[in-house]
Amino acid sequence: MKSPIAMVDTVAEYRAFKDEIDAAFARVMASGRFVLGPEGEAFEREIAAYTGAKHAVGVNSGTDALHFALVAAGIGAGDEVIIPSFTFFATGEAVSYTGATPVFADVDPGTFNLDPKSLPLTKKTKAVIVVHLFGQCADLEAIARICKDRKLVLVEDVAQALGADYDGVKAGSWGDFGCFSFYPTKNLAAAGDAGLVTAKDRKHDEILRMLRHHGSRQTYLHERVGWNSRLDELQAALLRVKLRRLDELNSARRKVAARYRENLKGSGLDLPVEHGRGTHVYHQFTIQSAKRDAIREALAKESIASSIFYPLPLHRQPAYGADVSLPVSEKVAKTVLSLPIHPYLETGAIDRVCAALKAAA
Repeated sequence: MKSPIAMVDTVAEYRAFKDEIDAAFARVMASGRFVLGPEGEAFEREIAAYTGAKHAVGVNSGTDALHFALVAAGIGAGDEVIIPSFTFFATGEAVSYTGATPVFADVDPGTFNLDPKSLPLTKKTKAVIVVHLFGQCADLEAIARICKDRKLVLVEDVAQALGADYDGVKAGSWGDFGCFSFYPTKNLAAAGDAGLVTAKDRKHDEILRMLRHHGSRQTYLHERVGWNSRLDELQAALLRVKLRRLDELNSARRKVAARYRENLKGSGLDLPVEHGRGTHVYHQFTIQSAKRDAIREALAKESIASSIFYPLPLHRQPAYGADVSLPVSEKVAKTVLSLPIHPYLETGAIDRVCAALKAAA
């Protein structure tokens, strides 16, 4: 039986940076500081510097990052927040947590990112969440212009795109807020759940710090009702080690994507589209085919993993069931297939995936 090819290798980075990671963990354990300590503070400074953001606040997850950004912006019941329908459920979930209504927009058929021409703007629209899906920034120039003209809050969902840029400006520093996930499969991967919010406004930074810590900035004095959502010191220490290698890791992902692209020329498959306005960091390498399900079955027979991100758009999810037609989101949900990709995927494995794909297609 052929050796399996997995979607990701969550242990490879530990093997590569073991000595530094072990030292970072030992440093935290010896310090006795496990929550809201120097590692988290340093990581916040380093992420802010890396992205070009003014402020950065560590939280427990990417979902909390989105939720808190909206709360800090004053979004609540009676408001509408526009989001792409073709994204992970957390993007909509965060809006619903605030009491606001998620309003679903369609995506570009090539990049899968929010289509600026599809925004269903109303008098109730207060914010737009733009998701940089699969590692490439959405059309930030057009969307930021719309938000500025209408005085809307712009939130970037950067869960899959840390290190990507748009016209030389890093993802997470365009909008009023940038929301990051460090889930173990992400480009910058924690050893569990972890997240962070970047912000332009100092006032928002102060609110975010209260929201993550029970609405408090002074011990036992609670100015508002908040949450318990702190980025712990062990995760921060680990992420600091990996952040120093992030550009190197993203470059390796791009090399994997380039080999896929070269090998799959003439295969009849629709390959990922790069819009040319910035660096794609390939959180996923996502192809499209009308024969998607048959291709996936053929790959599985060759012990090759693949994933469907996402099989059902948000407006069709039972939790929402919105009465709206979004033809591109509905089409791509039936045709997309993501292939194995990570910085340590060997060329032999890539070539094997491509051979199986071409045979199936």
